Order: sequence, then C-alpha cells, then structure tokens
Amino acid sequence: MLKPTLRWKITILAFGVVFVSIMVAGLLLARQTAADFQAELGRRALAIARTVAQTPGIRDNVGLPGGEKIIQPLAERIRLATNVDYIVVLDMQHKRYSHPVANRIGQRFAGGDEGPAFADNEYTSLARGALGEAVRAFVPIKDEEGIRQVGVVVVGILTPSVGEILLDMKVGIYSALLIGLLVGAGGAVVLARSIKQAIFGLEPEEIATLVEQREAMVEAISEGIVAIDRDNRITLVNEAALRIMGVSAQEVLGKQLSELNPYSRLPEVVQNGCARYNQEVLVGSTVVVSNQVPIRLKGKIVGAVAVFRDKTELRRLAEELTGVKKFVEALRVQNHENLNKLHTIAGLIQLERSEEALDFIFRTTEAQQELTGFLTQNVKDYGVAGLLLGKLGRARELGIDLQIDRQTRLDRAPGQLGSSGLVVVLGNLLENAMEAVAGMPQASRWVRCGIKTRGNRLVLWVVDSGPGLPSRDLDSIFQPGFSTKGAENRGLGLHLINKQVESAQGTITIRTRPDEGTTFIISIPLEED
Repeated sequence: MLKPTLRWKITILAFGVVFVSIMVAGLLLARQTAADFQAELGRRALAIARTVAQTPGIRDNVGLPGGEKIIQPLAERIRLATNVDYIVVLDMQHKRYSHPVANRIGQRFAGGDEGPAFADNEYTSLARGALGEAVRAFVPIKDEEGIRQVGVVVVGILTPSVGEILLDMKVGIYSALLIGLLVGAGGAVVLARSIKQAIFGLEPEEIATLVEQREAMVEAISEGIVAIDRDNRITLVNEAALRIMGVSAQEVLGKQLSELNPYSRLPEVVQNGCARYNQEVLVGSTVVVSNQVPIRLKGKIVGAVAVFRDKTELRRLAEELTGVKKFVEALRVQNHENLNKLHTIAGLIQLERSEEALDFIFRTTEAQQELTGFLTQNVKDYGVAGLLLGKLGRARELGIDLQIDRQTRLDRAPGQLGSSGLVVVLGNLLENAMEAVAGMPQASRWVRCGIKTRGNRLVLWVVDSGPGLPSRDLDSIFQPGFSTKGAENRGLGLHLINKQVESAQGTITIRTRPDEGTTFIISIPLEED
C-alpha cells in the first residue's frame, strides 16, 4: 500500500482545517445570530405587549365576568396584525382571557416565569410554553387611572433553533466552504511545493533515515567533530569531541563556542568563508590537529565545522615511533660518517701508513663509545636519546659544534608532557638553534644543550651563538605562522613548543641579545612519586 506523500498530507490537512474552521465559524455565527434575533424579538414583543395593555377594550374588561368575549377578538386582531405567535391576557388570578387556542381560554396560566409580572414589573423571558420555545414579554395592565393593576399581558414569539438558522444559512455556508476549500487547496499546493524545495524534495521518512545515518556516521568517526551556526552556537558535537574536551553534550549544545574555547578561530571561518587545514590548536589541555571548513547552503555560509584529531590518544605509539625514527636517523648519519671514516682508513692503508690508520680507528671508536655510553647511562628515555644522537650527527654534517652538557640527566619524562612531547620541545629548539647559527662563520657555529632535574622540576636549555632575536619579535614568536625566515609553511615550531609547555603547566624563559645568541630555558613540574 502506497503511503501518502508530504504534499498530499499538507493538502488534506489544509482541507480539513478549512472545513472545520468554516463549520465552527458557521455554528458560532448561528448561535450569535440566534441570540441577537432573540433580543430583537424580545424588544418587539415588549412593545406590542405595552400597546395591548393600554388598549381600552382589554384594560376595561379584564377581570370581569364574560370579559373574554370582548378581549379575545381584540387580542386576536392585534396578534394577526403584528404577526406574533400568541397574545394571552390574564387577570390577577392567572386566568386566561385570550389565547390562540380557544379551548385554553378560562384556564389558569402556569408558565413558571410570570410571577414578577403580577408584582407590577414588565420584562422578557425565554421559556417553553404550550406552542414551543418562545420569547415572552410580560407587561402589567393598569386601570384607567393607572394606579391599580388589574391583569397581565403576555406576548409570545416563537424562536427558531440553531439548527433552523443553520438551514437558513446553508447556501452561504456552502459557498464559503467551497471558496475556502479552493483557497486552502491552492495555498496547500504552494506551501507543499515550498516545503519540498526547502527539504530538497525529500519525504519525512527519508529525512529521518538520513538523520539517523548521519548520526551513526558522525559517531563512528574517531575524530572529534564540532559544528556551529551563524551565531557561533554549537549545533553538533560527537562523542569523540566530547571525550577530547572532557564535557557532556548537555553542557555544550546550544552554547556559544567562546564559552567552551575562547581561543577558537572557527568563528573566523564563518565570517570569511576560508577553510583552514592542519591547524595545531589546544583544546582544553590537549593538542589537536584541526581542519576547519565553512558550511554553505545554496551559496550562503550558514556555519562552520571543525574536525580534529587527538594526538594524546596516540601518545604511546608516537613515543615508540618517534624513538625509532630518531634512532634510524642517527644510524643513517652514523652510516654516512662511518663510510667517510672507512674511506679515510682505506686511504691511509693504501699509503702504507698503518700506524696513522690504527690511531685514527682508536680515536674514532673511543669518542663514539664514550658518547653512546654517556647517553645510555644518563638519558633513560630512548626517544630523547635517539633525538640527541640524530642531532649530533646532523650538526657534524652542517659543520656545527653541538655539545651536550656532561651533567645532563633524564630519568623519566614529565607525565603531563610525556616522551613525545619532550621530543617535540627539545627537537624544535635544537633545530631552530642550528638554523640560527647556520649563517655564522665556521668558527662561531656552536650550540649547547642540557637537561637536569632541579627540585621537583625538570629544566632543559638550549643556547646558540646565532644573531639573536629582535626585541620587537619576542611578543609574537609563539604565534602560529611567525618565522624570522620569511618562508611559507614555517613558524609552527615555537608555537608547538609553547602549546606543549602550557599543557604541562611549565614556563619558558628567553634570553637574547643582538649578535650574542639566544638562550631558551624550559621548566616543567614533575609529579610527586
């Protein structure tokens, strides 16, 4: 069985609303018409009753024996002339002296609403009498001097029911119903077409299916997703994002993004419509990589969505991969150096300088073993040890004198920073330092570094002999994209260092002077055992 489409549902609903509205309006109109009609009939009956009460033939014969013979003809002539349904004349004993039904003359009137009239009051009432429901006017009859009450005149006009009024109005009601249905049908078609266009021609069941599919897809994605509207209010957030931010859906949905992350640049995407990719940002205490793109509807920007990956969830794997990578780099450098050394030894042998070759071998082996033994004994984190080995080889290739403080000692990386975070901080500092001294004279190219534990804090430092940093740049060096090299896709190193140190609740101290190099000192608290 085919289900009715949204267009038919809207059309049927519009028809139903118009039909019910007209019928209810007709019923209310009939009731109001009946009430107004009854009021008008009451005023008319009261005027006729006053005239009858002042008619001399009726006034002078009420209460007299045989008076009905004079009163009945007069009352009937007046009734027929005024087109009322009945005129009843009563004496003070409630005896009828006139009535449209002749056999009721002489009988007692007992309508139940006549009491006040015998106390010299005139009024109208709605009551059911012998001929049906009628508006009745009661007017006292006074004697010729107008002092003594001698009877009562009752004038009744039968009233139509609401159903009878509706029958009289049926032509108007049918016409209004037909016109209303035609207008409603036209409006329903236009409304249905507009709604269908707004929802891309989909039926409600299809929309529900798409929403359920979207929810399932969003929740199945391991990356965090946050969407905002034009007013920067959060409209969508998935479980991965809630887990990264450490909040619940009730705390964020419908809230301003600035309340959750005042440093987010997602509102800028809404304003300028420019997507941003691979942005290193800090969400709470977590460093994430975020892609931010605008949401467009029919060419207009209606919001933006951010998709970000939590790097801390991969901390353990990153530590392993980082350590392996650094060791591989160190091995590559050592392999290159060893090839050069083998070529040197081979040349000395070919020149029959055996003693010089043996001395060269002993010196090289002793230096390498001393360095490897020092790092193995003093730096327990293999990721950091691999980094230092790699940087030493890299420095030798560039002709830079890189020296590690012989008092360097690292038993464990700070828990809030971790091995991967420490590698990011130290690696970027050393890379920046070597780049800074690369343009210096050969004799002046040196970099010093060290790691120590002072009290309950881990302190690491990197000193270079470079040209130093201009004082005007010190306030902006940690901003993403800032670089003294003036090249694209640079300027993230110090930004990452700052984010990592901030997340570990550490501090950064910079000492620099023109042409006298730069010193970076990083201090990070250690957790108590």
